[in-house]
Parts: sequence; structure tokens; C-alpha cells
Amino acid sequence: MVKLIFFLRNGVPVSDFSAYSSYSQSQYSPYYNTHYNSPYITTSNITPSAITTAIPYQHTEHPAVSTNHSPDSHIGEYHAPTSPPTPGKDQDGAPARRSSDVKLRGRKRATDPIPPLDSDIERVFIWDLDETIIIFHSLLTGSFSTRFGKDSAKAVSLGLWMEETIFNLADSRLFFNDLEECDQVHIDDVASDDNGQDLSTYNFGTDGFQSPAGGGTLCLGSGVHGGVDWMRKLAFRYRRVKEIYNTYKNNVGGLLGSPKREEWLQLRREMEVLTDLWLTQALKALALINSRPNCVNVLVTTTQLIPALSKVLLYGLGGAFPIENIYSATKTGKESCFERVTQRFGRRAVYVVVGDGVEEETVAKKKNMPFWRVTCRADLEALSHALELDYL
Repeated sequence: MVKLIFFLRNGVPVSDFSAYSSYSQSQYSPYYNTHYNSPYITTSNITPSAITTAIPYQHTEHPAVSTNHSPDSHIGEYHAPTSPPTPGKDQDGAPARRSSDVKLRGRKRATDPIPPLDSDIERVFIWDLDETIIIFHSLLTGSFSTRFGKDSAKAVSLGLWMEETIFNLADSRLFFNDLEECDQVHIDDVASDDNGQDLSTYNFGTDGFQSPAGGGTLCLGSGVHGGVDWMRKLAFRYRRVKEIYNTYKNNVGGLLGSPKREEWLQLRREMEVLTDLWLTQALKALALINSRPNCVNVLVTTTQLIPALSKVLLYGLGGAFPIENIYSATKTGKESCFERVTQRFGRRAVYVVVGDGVEEETVAKKKNMPFWRVTCRADLEALSHALELDYL
């Protein structure tokens, strides 16, 4: 039985769809259509058995299903510089030293080039990343293979392969060697230190950003400590990361180049087979949300920001999440990130939290936000089904 937990404003949790009819929905009336009697779906209607159509796996570069379910078909293009240069520092010899645990309604017109203002958003879906949208950490720990009866050795092998790919991309193109100790919650958190200098010919490898003594000492606690010149160089790096993400979010193969592109495609195929199309099902739900004019997907992850962006790109999620909608809770925790999201989109919007962890569920309960728990692929199928029927 798939359950959506709604934490009502009186603090009483409702954990089963069949119980919804006994509660007043007047507080949500502006967000639900009136052409049906009950605004909530019943358990019998949302069980995975009601969903009989198999969803074939696809890579974002080679769509194999209807474009109605492709995030790329619903996201406007960014117009960032076309060929941002690779960071100047050679990271080929970088050791593998990091932990893998860096752990509305209406339909949108696909041709609409102008996204809605943040203040116009009616519904915000706040997603967790690992073990909700993607399967990654549980491959390394063996918990996924144990729970779902998969080949343990194969799962660990694919997890290690993906981990290496994530950090290689983060180091070689996204400045993670420079930014690991200067992590930010959001890509624009140091934008105020950027003077707008043209970076087309800027040499990041020789600008002296990290001193021989170690630049990590300049980044302490939750803040960044350094001179004006150093802060400007930090801001340059985050600006370039943003440009790279926006340029290649729908063309990761172009960012990787050959032969890494072919290796990445093979990895994606094998992971989807092992996880029974988990990611494909998550992409379907994300695309349904993005197809609505006043709904938005937001990602809040416990992974550091730069590796999180690398994950998003490599798992083909760039079209579903604009970089401005990605937050890292590594330093501040998810409650702080949720607060930033609600301040950004306003108190009038309805927030729905999708995740698998205790932290996001606890914060959702505290903030009276509906929580959709994902523990298996069937939960994602049920979420897509509820979205298709306009119950969320």
C-alpha cells in the first residue's frame, strides 16, 4: 500500500488516502479542480497494480518514449556561453579520497519561453536526491541489493563506477578541488562578490586562488573568510560552474567527450537494468510536474553542492532542475534549506515534500507540508499516477 502522509494544520497526521474524505479540504480549494467529488485519490486507485503500462528506459540524449514524459521537452533553454573552457588545473592524478555519502494546476505550454515568477508559483515539489530520485549510496552499502534481491557484487561495482564518474566530472570540469572546502548552499550565494569580469580568456589554473599553505583554511564554519580578491576568484568559479551546467544540462555527452560519453551511457543502461527503471520512473514524475505552468521542482540534498550538480548532470536530471532550484543541506541541514525555499516562493504556495529520509519527513511535519514517502519504485509509479489524475 502506497501512502502519502499529509500533516494538517491542526497537527494531526493522516497517512492513508482512504481517510482523507473525513477531513475538510477548504484550505486547499484554490489548488484542486472541482470536476470530481473527492480531491484525493483512494488507495485502491493508486496501487501499483493499477499501472499496467511498462515504461522503457531512455537516455536523455536518445528519447525512446513520448515527449510528454521527457523533462527536456518542458524546460526552457538557457543561453549561457557555448563553450566554457575546462578548468586549467590538471586533476588526472587526484586520489579517490572522498566519501560517497556526500550524500498548480493546469498544463504548461512547451513553447512558453518565459518561466513564471517565483511569486506566481502555486505548488512547489521539494525533492530529496539519493535513494529517492536516484539509486547510488545504497548500491555501495549493499542495502539495495539485499532489499530487492539483486546481484550484490554487480551493484557495488556499478556504484563504485558511478562514484568515480561523479568525482571525475566534479574535479575536472566543476572545480571541486578548489571548492570542496568552500562549499555553498546555493550556486548564487557568493554572486555578490562577482564583479562581472569577462571570463572567456580567464586562466583559472594560474590565478593563485589556492595558496601553497592550503586554501581550505580560508573557509571555516558556515561562512567564507578571505580577502576581496580571493572572494572574487571564488565567485568566478561558481559563475563558471553555473555556465557549464546551463550549457550542458541537456548534453552531458558533449561535456564528457569521447570515450567517456560511451562509458557513461553504458553505465546508465546497466544501472537502469539493475534498479528496474527506477530513474526512468522518477523522470516521469518530474516531467509531469514541469508540464504545469505554476508548479516547480526543487532539489534539497545532503550532498555537497558541486558533487550534487555532478550527480544531477550524470543522472540526466539537468532538464528537470534549473541550477537555481538546487540546494545543498550539507552545512545547514534541510530545515534551513526548506526555509529558504519557502521564503523564495512565498507562503501562499503549497509545498509537497518527496523523499525517503527521516530528516525531510520530520521537517515536512514541522512545517505542515504534505510528505510523499519513496521506499521503492512502486511509490514513484503511484506518484506519477496521482499527478496524471491531478490529485497532487
